[in-house]
Amino acid sequence: MPQTTALLLLPDGQAIPESVRRWVDAHRFPVMTIATADELMAVSMRTRPRLVIIDARTNPVTALKACQRLKADSYTGIVPAVVCARGDDKSLGAAFDAGADEVLREGVPPSEVTLRLDALLRRSDRDTFVHPSTRLPGGMEIELEITRRLTANELFAVCYADLDHFKEYNDRYSYYDGDRVIRILSKILHDVVKGSCGEEGFVGHIGGDDFLFVIPVEHIAVICEEIVGCFDMLIPYQYSEQDRRAGYYFGKDRRGQLHKVPLMTVSIGVVTNERRVLTHAAQISELATEMKSYAKTLPGSVWTIDRRQDAPEGEPAAEPPVEDGP
Repeated sequence: MPQTTALLLLPDGQAIPESVRRWVDAHRFPVMTIATADELMAVSMRTRPRLVIIDARTNPVTALKACQRLKADSYTGIVPAVVCARGDDKSLGAAFDAGADEVLREGVPPSEVTLRLDALLRRSDRDTFVHPSTRLPGGMEIELEITRRLTANELFAVCYADLDHFKEYNDRYSYYDGDRVIRILSKILHDVVKGSCGEEGFVGHIGGDDFLFVIPVEHIAVICEEIVGCFDMLIPYQYSEQDRRAGYYFGKDRRGQLHKVPLMTVSIGVVTNERRVLTHAAQISELATEMKSYAKTLPGSVWTIDRRQDAPEGEPAAEPPVEDGP
């Protein structure tokens, strides 16, 4: 992971509890010790550490103000903050009020310290790796899932779903309405994929109106057709009655010229390892993007699957045949 540094904020210069130190050493985090809130913010803004441990036992006012500053900023607020506090209930409440994600009071057994800090990192990873609006896994988890299936030598399909005419919809309605459409699509993808293949299916959110789902190859047609059908059934109701009845509206292009904009559709590009050797996530991402781009050139909501196969060694690759969904 890129976030590897543990920051220790020790405003009074006192060492952190031995049980916490042993936990940090066991995880082999590079450690940086700092003394002021200004330094904490500067380092956190620059590096986004794995976690911050704040000693508030002897100088709680200064320490907890630093914690408040860390958690108040949208960039540094996702960094898990651990506060080492005195043993009384008042100190516990003050630490949580300051935004601490975990509070370790004096007297906590070392075994409990380990359990609680390990759980904190798991919660942090879970919260960081999902998209905030859809709660679906993001780019890092998508890459890990594809790599896992490659390592396991599974036959699988990577499907890249993208909305057509989404920008024009945002321009005509609002970003709030656009967010609702994205949540609708995420729900369709999640429910169809999980309903069809359960834990064998994976749905991730790349960002914006771009999604990626990974499924066993035998489920491609059923899942893609159901996604397209559900989307086309639900999306007209995200428009005004006038636009819905007409099936289009007039919008402006980048040059300010009016043109007809059809209702939104969904395009899905599918890549599999049935006929070719796929070796890494970046290669698969490039191929899926290519297939999605091709799907977007076709009218309506469609899915297209790449049917290319690896050419024999020494021969040029054939022109890519594709299969279009209905």
